[in-house]
Amino acid sequence: MIGKLTGTLDSKNPPQVIVDCHGVGYEVLVPMSTFYSLPETGARVSLLTHFVVREDAQLLYGFATAAEREAFRELIKISGVGPRTALSVLSGMGVQELAQAVTLQEAGRLIKVPGIGKKTAERLLLELKGKLGPDIGVVATVASDAQSDILQALLALGYSDKEAAAALKALPKDVGVSEGIKLALKALAR
Repeated sequence: MIGKLTGTLDSKNPPQVIVDCHGVGYEVLVPMSTFYSLPETGARVSLLTHFVVREDAQLLYGFATAAEREAFRELIKISGVGPRTALSVLSGMGVQELAQAVTLQEAGRLIKVPGIGKKTAERLLLELKGKLGPDIGVVATVASDAQSDILQALLALGYSDKEAAAALKALPKDVGVSEGIKLALKALAR
């Protein structure tokens, strides 16, 4: 319903901020990644939002980037994960780090987030696999077009995201596509 707020940043009190939009102050809950990127109070700010209506409350969550909001929306779709837990996950790790943890199936990274235990971390990894979009996953960590092509080739050959990412990390940064595929396949054959 409310997709974006633009106005003056009235106050900052983690994890809540108040955005004054033409005399109306909206209380917005934000992850710490967004909170740290906010300007000083009194400055103009624009936040993408997600509006949650419950029996006992109407809450507005704000995000600096579309990727953060999308990750939040994917997290709250998971059974047992509410907006507060999703906000905690995004405060504990950036979207890029979350996408890498999911792609590489690293539950240890998620367990470090307050309120996330081993079972919840494993469920998050299972439910989020393939849902955080290619623009914020391992492909986003690729340094060049050649490395992107190598990664896509390995995935097309049936290797998992985890295997392909591990092989890609072992390659020299300036390797060509055909040579990179050969080296990656040799590394994966071991």
